[in-house]
Amino acid sequence: MASMLHEVEVGSQSLASYASLVDQALIDEILELAKGLKGCRLLHLSATSYGGGVAELLRSEVPLQRDLGLHADWKVIHADEKFFSVTKAFHNALQGAEYTLTEEAKETYLTYNTRNAQQLEEAYDCIIVHDPQPAAIPALRGKDGSKWVWRCHIDTSYPNPQVWAFLKPFIAFYDGVIFTMGQFVPSDIGVREVALIAPAIDPLAPKNMDIPLEMCRRIINSIGVDVDRPLITQVSRFDPWKDPCGVVDAYRIAKKEFPDLQLAMVGSMALDDPESWRIYSMIREYVQDDKDAHVFTNFIGVGNVEVNAFQRLSQVGVQKSIREGFGLVVSETLWKGTPMVAGRAGGIPIQLEDGVSGYLIDNVEQCADRIIDLLKDRDLARKMGERGREKVRREFLMPRLVRDKLAFLRSLH
Repeated sequence: MASMLHEVEVGSQSLASYASLVDQALIDEILELAKGLKGCRLLHLSATSYGGGVAELLRSEVPLQRDLGLHADWKVIHADEKFFSVTKAFHNALQGAEYTLTEEAKETYLTYNTRNAQQLEEAYDCIIVHDPQPAAIPALRGKDGSKWVWRCHIDTSYPNPQVWAFLKPFIAFYDGVIFTMGQFVPSDIGVREVALIAPAIDPLAPKNMDIPLEMCRRIINSIGVDVDRPLITQVSRFDPWKDPCGVVDAYRIAKKEFPDLQLAMVGSMALDDPESWRIYSMIREYVQDDKDAHVFTNFIGVGNVEVNAFQRLSQVGVQKSIREGFGLVVSETLWKGTPMVAGRAGGIPIQLEDGVSGYLIDNVEQCADRIIDLLKDRDLARKMGERGREKVRREFLMPRLVRDKLAFLRSLH
């Protein structure tokens, strides 16, 4: 039977390319850990190859694992909008949204997981399954001699009881689980090997690589943003947990004090997130009478390089999340030396030190006040950006994530 699982093509990358960006001790530790995993057949299984944080992580992580001698692959499951509507509801429910789990939703979830389980024919030493969408596959397929790891990228601090009760038996089948933070680990997880590993950004990827400021100015100007006026930017998926209307409200308050202020809302559409189009339309309608409020997506040509330019040229980066698994955009923005104003949610506080590299906020008014503070005091903003970049260099660059993942894989064997 031909496999329906699509193998994602990735480029090549060398750990040595990061030598000027991270400490040599980290490089040495990675090389030592990799010795015990050479030849390991490793599969990453996810829901989509573009548009979200998981895809960004794997596009950098898989080439580095190959460079270190692992036989690493990345495949995505096959499903349609009906399945992804159910799993997006599961995602929201696991982050605490109200949701009534129906028999139809269960059937849809199990039908597609069963189909994909049947199409996974290759043999691997270890399979890492990312997030809820394909989480039932090992229980439906059988372990077949592989070690199975579930990597949960979302905030499961207060999961919807119905959805968690449905998924928990499938999660208990795994040999190990990885969460971003301890507070995300449900007390009844039922898996012995639990690792806490924060995500990381790739400083050499198009979204984060160094781009000359003059080129950034040309990029941003070409899509209709005035580079000579102040700009604040939120980069995120179009998702209710990112509180996009709250961002607009904070911008409107700040604009009263800075009439020239512009707002950019930049998001990527992903195959596994049909809800994003509804949120995108809602935001467009919310700002339709304001020519200084811009909404951009990858579907109109605003991709990783454009995001890079926005994060470098913005006076303030915003991430007003209400719930957040990690929020890669925080580290991305700080890496460019741009201070952040962000919600006190999930993994954001482990990246953003309040009052050091930006500000943590709890509501619209605080968000607006802190944006105004940073627009007024550009010297403070510059210093905060510098401190944020150094923290990201030490703690949230891709080699550190590779090290942590290798250490966990070694612990399973």
